[in-house]
Amino acid sequence: MSEQLKYIVEHLNKEPFKRSYNLISFDSLEPIQLLQVANDVLAQINPQHKLDIREETADATAMRMMNELRVLKYKPSEDVSTFRQGLVSGYKPVIYPILVWLFQKMPELKKRAYLARFLVKIEVPPEIMQDDQVADTYGQYTEMVGQFKELHKESESLKTSGFSTVEIRRDITQMEEEKEQIVKRIERLKKRVETVKNYERMLEIARNFRKEQDREMSLAQQKLDQKNQLHHADQRLQRFSQQLKDIKQSTVGATTEGLIKKLDEENKINAYLCQEKLPKEVEAKRKACQDLERVVNEPAMGQSDLDEIHTQIKTVNSDVNALIEKRMMSNDPIDDKMSLFRQQAAIIGRKKETAAETLQDSKDELHACQQEAAEKRENVRGLQGEEVLKGDEFKRYVNKLRGKSTIYKKKRQELAELRAEHGVLSRTEEILRQRDEVLQKTLAKLEAKKGVAGYHDTQEELEKVSAIKSELDDMKGRTLEDMSEMVKKLNMTISAKKADLAPVIKELRPLRQQAQELETVYNEKKSSYDQLAAGLESNRSKLEQEVRAYREECSQEESRYHYLNCMRRIIAMQQQRVSDEMKAYTSSDPAEKKKAFRDQYTRKIQEQENLGKSLRDKQKSIKESHGPNMRQMKMWKDFQTLMECKRDCHLNRGQVMDTSKMIRDEVNQEDRLIL
Repeated sequence: MSEQLKYIVEHLNKEPFKRSYNLISFDSLEPIQLLQVANDVLAQINPQHKLDIREETADATAMRMMNELRVLKYKPSEDVSTFRQGLVSGYKPVIYPILVWLFQKMPELKKRAYLARFLVKIEVPPEIMQDDQVADTYGQYTEMVGQFKELHKESESLKTSGFSTVEIRRDITQMEEEKEQIVKRIERLKKRVETVKNYERMLEIARNFRKEQDREMSLAQQKLDQKNQLHHADQRLQRFSQQLKDIKQSTVGATTEGLIKKLDEENKINAYLCQEKLPKEVEAKRKACQDLERVVNEPAMGQSDLDEIHTQIKTVNSDVNALIEKRMMSNDPIDDKMSLFRQQAAIIGRKKETAAETLQDSKDELHACQQEAAEKRENVRGLQGEEVLKGDEFKRYVNKLRGKSTIYKKKRQELAELRAEHGVLSRTEEILRQRDEVLQKTLAKLEAKKGVAGYHDTQEELEKVSAIKSELDDMKGRTLEDMSEMVKKLNMTISAKKADLAPVIKELRPLRQQAQELETVYNEKKSSYDQLAAGLESNRSKLEQEVRAYREECSQEESRYHYLNCMRRIIAMQQQRVSDEMKAYTSSDPAEKKKAFRDQYTRKIQEQENLGKSLRDKQKSIKESHGPNMRQMKMWKDFQTLMECKRDCHLNRGQVMDTSKMIRDEVNQEDRLIL
């Protein structure tokens, strides 16, 4: 129920409802208000349900909502009678599943409600269907329902295809117009070009020129892309060179032992962060989330529950204080020593945690500074690219560049010398390594020959182990001395604190006894208060129930009053219409008689019968003359096709003669080539 309540409140607070509910306010809604909320959700699906349910009776509301849910194919978990009773009374276990189902399938249900307006067929009694006109009308109605289904399917397929018929038609007409214009231009240009000498060669040259222009544009685009790639590569090179420079600076004066020690420290720090600090933080976050979920899932608490929790907290605190005092009174030296080591371990753990937090903050700050430096570097580079130097500034810039070029040449020469020296040294290192390998193999052979294989390696390992052992012994000695001094200081501090606390404990004992007496008095007073509060709470709940019942009765009577008032008005209007009809029917004035509904409907029925008779006669004549008319129309189409062929032949012959005449006229004019 709580999950359903959360889901419903979350969707009611969103568009298009925009309600400001929370779990408590929504759960405390009255049944009539809850029914109004369900009706508003149904109105969002089908606008026909947009009304105030206080204006209709509870049975009418239930029937209307049940019919709509039946159309939407909602399947209740209860039987029909229980479901209807719960819907009438606004029972929460019935309304909540309906709201959840409506919110989960809102788009699908909107589409289903729209289609139900046209696809749910009207039920016509069989005795009325005996009439021919009613049967024909119902047949037309069923055909139109089928047409609507097919048209809706086509509409959905067109919507999903992503095309618009209006845009497609517009594009087709525009493309046809452009095609006609281009064809006309091509024909006109062909006529002009055919009179020029060697026009085919000129056309080939123009075609090649167009191809070369396109090729030039593609090459320019490729050039621009390569420039961009070169710019990105320069940026990467600068970034990598800066990283290399930083790494070299960090390794200046460093030895292999220092680097290994630094890596070990980093490894220890990362291991502490991954294995101790981060799991603790994750576990703390998880516990906090679990606590919050438990608090949210708990029902609303009253003042009595809060008082009970406060009393439990006080008892636990008093027990803790008693245990602390008991422990302080029992001066066990073994426990004192263990507590000392525990305090030291706690101090060291806190120091590690603070150091880890400081390290994390420093890393975050370093990352932010690096990002800021990169942004400023990009801004500076952009400003440098846009700078335009003039006059003396340009001369100074040229002199500065010349000085830098000389420095660059010197540095490049030094770099070449260093590279040559590096090559020599690397070759020397390689030769010495080869000699060392040869000597190691020779030494291994001699050791194997003498029967002491592996002596050299073992000796080196023993020397390393002895050196490490000596360092560890020194560290242990220093640590033990520090710990002994710290133990002495702590013992002195503890003895001083005990001496200070002794008079306070003596004063605390009678106060504790007095506190117990006051606590018994408090408990007696509290029990009497709880009894009185419980009685008042029960009386208040009874009064609230009575008020709620009276309000429901008042709202029902008010809705019944509105319903009866509306029915009275409707009956009054009907009576007025009946009296007007009787007056017009019994009147001797022919103009008044014409206004009577009976005469009007009789006249309309006669007109429709005459129209139907004429249409049936017309249909009969059309059916009789359909065959001869179709044969005559086919003969007329064949005759029309023959005449169009003759006309086209005549026009083509005249066009050929006009073209030959145009060519003879243009030979005498100046030759021109238009591309």
